[in-house]
Amino acid sequence: MTEEIKLSSQEQMKRASGFLKGNIAVELADGKPDITDESYELLKFHGTYFGYDRDTATARKKLKLDKKYEFMVRTRIPGGRLTAQQYLAMDDIAGKYANGTLRITTRQVFQFHVVLKESLKAQIAAINHALLSTQSGCGDVVRNITCSPAPIHNAKYKRLRADVERVAEFVRPKTSSYKELWLDEEVDEIRERAVGEDYEPLYGATYMPRKFKIGLILPEDNGIDVFTHDMGVVLVFEGDTLKGYNILLGGGMGMKHEGKLDWNEKKTYPRLADPVAFIGADDLIPAVEAAVKLQRDFGDRGDRQHARLKYVVAERGLAWTRKTFEEYFAAAGGGEISNPVAGIKYEIPTWMGWHEQGDGKLFLGVPVASGRIVDYDTPHPSGYTADGHKHFAKARYRTGLREVIRKYGMNCVLTPTEEIILCDIYHKDKESIESMILSFGIPLAEDHTKFQLHFMTCVALPTCAKALAESERVQFDIMDDVQAALDKHNLHDERIAVRVTGCPNGCARPYVGDIGIVGRLPGHYVLFIGGDFEGTRLNTKVFDKVPQESIGTVLDPMFALFVSERRAGEGFGDFCHRYGEVKVAETAAAALIAQHKWAVVEV
Repeated sequence: MTEEIKLSSQEQMKRASGFLKGNIAVELADGKPDITDESYELLKFHGTYFGYDRDTATARKKLKLDKKYEFMVRTRIPGGRLTAQQYLAMDDIAGKYANGTLRITTRQVFQFHVVLKESLKAQIAAINHALLSTQSGCGDVVRNITCSPAPIHNAKYKRLRADVERVAEFVRPKTSSYKELWLDEEVDEIRERAVGEDYEPLYGATYMPRKFKIGLILPEDNGIDVFTHDMGVVLVFEGDTLKGYNILLGGGMGMKHEGKLDWNEKKTYPRLADPVAFIGADDLIPAVEAAVKLQRDFGDRGDRQHARLKYVVAERGLAWTRKTFEEYFAAAGGGEISNPVAGIKYEIPTWMGWHEQGDGKLFLGVPVASGRIVDYDTPHPSGYTADGHKHFAKARYRTGLREVIRKYGMNCVLTPTEEIILCDIYHKDKESIESMILSFGIPLAEDHTKFQLHFMTCVALPTCAKALAESERVQFDIMDDVQAALDKHNLHDERIAVRVTGCPNGCARPYVGDIGIVGRLPGHYVLFIGGDFEGTRLNTKVFDKVPQESIGTVLDPMFALFVSERRAGEGFGDFCHRYGEVKVAETAAAALIAQHKWAVVEV
C-alpha cells in the first residue's frame, strides 16, 4: 500500500472511529429506528449488520412508510463448540429478542434475525452473559475460527481444538469499545492515550482492509473447505505426533457477476488458496501473525471489491507471497520454514448419525435443513410455514433440540455444513434420545438421501441486503427438483454436493463442490459444475439466468450423460471436469432443444 492510494470511505470511518467506538452509543439511544452509515460500518465489528425487511419494502414505500428496519446478530463461537447451557441460552435469546429461529452458518456460529434496534444492546449483553460473544462476528477483522467439526477424543482432534482456541484468542481485537458499548464497562484510561499498534498490536488503528477467514483442519475432515479461506491451516501428523502445519494463503469465494466464463478474465473471482509453507509444531501463532499482517499491510484499502488476500496473492505471485510471509514470520519469532508437505489427501466425511466419540460415549449428528432451527409446523415472522418437503414439513427443530438438550445435557458442535452435533451421549441413552428426536418430527441422517445431506444454502431474502434471488426459502423446491432428476436416472442415493446462494458473494461456498447454483436476478440462477466433492477444485460456470423452476430440467440430461459415461467410483463433479464442463453443458443444451424443453438460459 502506498500513500497515493485514496482510502475508501469505510477506511476513513475506521480511522476516525476511536478504535471502533464511533457514535454508536448515542445512536442506539436516540429513539430512531435507523442508524448512520458510519455506525452501520462500525457495528459490523461488534457482530451485527443493519438492514430491513425486503419483503415489505416496496409496499411500505408506496404507502410512504419507512422500511421495517432490523438487525442481524452473529455470534463468535470458535470451532462451533458450545455447552448445553450455552445452547439453551441461545435458544432463549432467539425467542426473546429475535424472530424465534436460530440459523447455523457455514462458519460454525449462530445468526439471529429480525432483531430490533431497541433490543440490540440487551441481546448482545445476554449472549456475553452466556460466555459467548458477537465481537468479530462480522467486520474487517479475523472472523470466527473454523475447524474440522467431529468431537472425537484422540490426540489429533484434541490438538486441533486446542489450536483453535489459541488462534481465536490471539486474533481477538483488543479494543475496549466492545465491552464499553455492550457491557457498560468503564473506559480504560490507557485507551485515551494509546494510538495505533500500541493499542491494537495485531490490527493497528484501521484494522484489516476486508474480512479475513482462518480455518484449521485435519485432512481427513475437510468439512470447512480449507482452500476457500484467506488462511488455511492443515495439521500434519505422523501417527499421533504433530509434525507441523501446512500453511495455505489466498482463498476466498466472493465475486460479482461479470458475464464471463473464464475466472482469469474477471476483475473479481473466487479463488482457492495456495500451499505456501510448512512450519513447525510450535510456530502456529507466528504464522497467523505473519499472514494477518501481510494482508493488513498489502491489501487494497482503496477498493473494497479488490481488498481480499486472494487478490494480493494472485497479482503479486506465489514467490513474492512466500518471501513476504517468511519475512513477517521471522519478525514474529517463527522458526524454520520449508516447502509445504505434498500429496495430502483430503476427505469430507459425513458426521451425521451415530458415531463413537472415542472416550466411551457417543455423538449424534443431526441434519438441519439449511441450518435453520425452526418449528416448521408453526408460522414465524421469517415466513417459514409447513409447506416444505415431505421429510421436513412437520419438523419441530427448535422445540425438539431444546427439549432433548435440556433433558440430557449434551454439549454441541455447530458444523461448517449447517448441521448440529450432539456430544457426550451415554450408550444407555441412545435409543431414548433417538426416539425423543423423532417424536418432534425431526428426520435423522437415515431419513435423508446423500444429496440432501450435502445440500447447503445461504440465508438470502428477506433479511440479506445483497441477495439477488431466493435461496433458503426455496430450498425444498430446488431440493425436490434436483432429487427428482437424480431419481429418474437411478442416482437416488448418489453422494453429491449442491450449494445454493442468493448472490455471488458465496456464503454457502457454491464455487467448490459438484454443483453451484448462484442467484443472478429474481427467480434466476447461474449454474456451475465440475468442482470436486472434497473441496479442492473450483467449478465452472456453464449456464446463466436459469429459471428456478428449470434447474432440475437443465440438470436432467447432465445426469443422463453422467450415468452413461462415468467411470467406476467417479463423482459427478469429477466426471464433469474430466469430460469437460462446457462439453457437458453443450450436450445438455442439445438434448433439451431436441425435447422442446429448452429454457431461456445462456451458455
